[in-house]
Amino acid sequence: MPARPIRILFIVLILVISMMSEAHSQIGNVSKQTLIDITKEWQGERFVDGRPKVSDDILERMQKVAIEEAWSVLRKHGYEYQFDGELTNVHPERILVGRAVTATFVPTRPDIKNYITEWGESTNRVGKGASNSWVIDSLVENDVMVIDMFGKVIEGTFTGGNLANATKSNGANGMVIYGGVRDIDDTYDLDDFNFFILGYDPSGWRRSADLVTMNGPTRIGRVTVIPGDVVLGRRGGLIFIPAHLAEEVVKTSEVTRLRDDFGYERMAQGKYTPGQIDMKWTEEIMNDFLVWINDYLNEVYSSKAEIKRYLETGRWE
Repeated sequence: MPARPIRILFIVLILVISMMSEAHSQIGNVSKQTLIDITKEWQGERFVDGRPKVSDDILERMQKVAIEEAWSVLRKHGYEYQFDGELTNVHPERILVGRAVTATFVPTRPDIKNYITEWGESTNRVGKGASNSWVIDSLVENDVMVIDMFGKVIEGTFTGGNLANATKSNGANGMVIYGGVRDIDDTYDLDDFNFFILGYDPSGWRRSADLVTMNGPTRIGRVTVIPGDVVLGRRGGLIFIPAHLAEEVVKTSEVTRLRDDFGYERMAQGKYTPGQIDMKWTEEIMNDFLVWINDYLNEVYSSKAEIKRYLETGRWE
C-alpha cells in the first residue's frame, strides 16, 4: 500500500480510538476536555479534572449574597432557570456555599449496573457497586455534593450517618440531594454543614439506582447544574451560579448593599427623600455616595470610577 494511504488510515484510526475513548468516558466520568469545553467561559484556575475552581475569597464573600441579587445577575445573562425552591433546607438558619461536584443516577437495570461496576473496578474505585461512595471520595475542601437521584426517597437514600460524616470529613460544606437521606439525626448534628434534600426515609438504598455520570451536567428540580458552579443555599432555596459569573454576582451584591446603606443613612439624616434615593440618582447624590464609600474601598475594586460606571450602566466592564 502506498505511504500516503497508510498515513491517512493511521490518522483515521487515531480519530476513531479518540472518539471511542471520549464516548466511553460519558458513562461513569465525564472527560476533562468535555468539562473544559462546556465551561469555556471560565478563564480562571481549574482542578485536575477540569472543574472550574472559583476562589475561596469569592466563596467567602458569597455568604452575604441574597438569592434575589444572584438571580438578577444570572437572568441578565440569560440564565433563566438557576433557582429551585423545592428541596427542604434542613438548617434554614445556615448558609450553604461551595463548588458543585455532581452525579446523576437512574433507576437500576442489570446491563447498566454491570457496566458501571466494571467501570468502577477498571478505575480503581473503592467498594464494588458502592457508587455513592465514589462521589464522596472525589470531594475536596469547599465542595458541595449535588446529586440527582431522580426524586427517589424510599430506598433512594443516598447517604446515612456514615457517608454524611465522610462527606464533611473530605472537606465538603454540604450536599444537595434530589432524593432521600437516612440517619437524619446523625446528619443534623454535623457542625458547619448543611444539606438540602427531597425527603427522609429510614430505608436503605438497596442498590435500586445506578450511577450514570460523575462530574457532568445534572439536574436538580428545574435547574441544570454544571460541575464547578457555585452553590448558594439560603432560607428561600438554592441558586446555582455559573463559575464565570460568580465574581460579578459578589461585586454586584456588595455595591448594592453599600448603595442601600448609604440611602438608609442619608434618609435617616433627612438629607434625601425616599423618592430621590429610589429613582436614578442625580449627579449630586452620586458624588455624595462616591465620597461616602471611601472607607469601604479595597483591593477588590480598581477605582471609584469602576463603581460609578456600574451604577450608571449596570455593567462591570
